[in-house]
Amino acid sequence: MKAYIITGGKRADSGKRVPIAALEEMRTLYERNQADVSEAKSGRTDLIFLIRFRHCCLLRNQRCIVAYLYDRLLRIRALRWEYGSVLPNAIQFHMAAEEVEWFNRYKKSLATYMRSVGGEEGLDLTQDIKPPKSLYIEVRCLRDYGEFEIDDGTTVLLKKNSQHFLPRWKCEQLIRQGVLEHILS
Repeated sequence: MKAYIITGGKRADSGKRVPIAALEEMRTLYERNQADVSEAKSGRTDLIFLIRFRHCCLLRNQRCIVAYLYDRLLRIRALRWEYGSVLPNAIQFHMAAEEVEWFNRYKKSLATYMRSVGGEEGLDLTQDIKPPKSLYIEVRCLRDYGEFEIDDGTTVLLKKNSQHFLPRWKCEQLIRQGVLEHILS
């Protein structure tokens, strides 16, 4: 499940424990270094190597935390392209509030950019992620969705287990959301 990819197999609050533990370790190392620096200033030169070692540990932990956070942001950004602007509850459950806020800001920024490109209606960059082989595809509805309007004004009732022949670009988002599945012939 995608939620396990986001959290590394843990719930969001347990996923926070990893960076918090590293931050606590960094705080302890920093406090010890501060005390040893005071002693080293008074003449204890034997502590200099220990101070340097702790400082290297601090830098390493800092790099690890930044890499961890950057990886999570990349994964959250990828979710916008995979699921669209609305994340399933099962995935949001595994995200921290700050991550959901970042997702919403990214979503708004991407929407603003897409509106600014491509004329009056904008350009939807999330469509046609893979080049289409045909403009229309056959799809099966996996759950009740309700009425679905196509550009020519035709409305189609998407009921569970119903099959339809629809424009690919109108279906891709619903396929990613799990409402429709592409029937390969």
